[in-house]
Amino acid sequence: MEALVTAAIAALTGMSILTQRLHSRITELDKRVDSVELRVASEYVTKQELGTIMARMEDHLIRIEEKMDRFVDRC
Repeated sequence: MEALVTAAIAALTGMSILTQRLHSRITELDKRVDSVELRVASEYVTKQELGTIMARMEDHLIRIEEKMDRFVDRC
């Protein structure tokens, strides 16, 4: 019985530590995204430039998806 209680406490502690690490990483990522948003806002990207950038990104993603589809079809 004591071993079971000890194992349960250890499991809960481990889950707590993992949860804390996950939350800290999410917070760090949030801070990084905020800094990128601030940098973009400070440099001011026009809607046309943003549209061009997004179109290029979408084209790249579509090409990657097509390559992945061809790879899956071959397998």
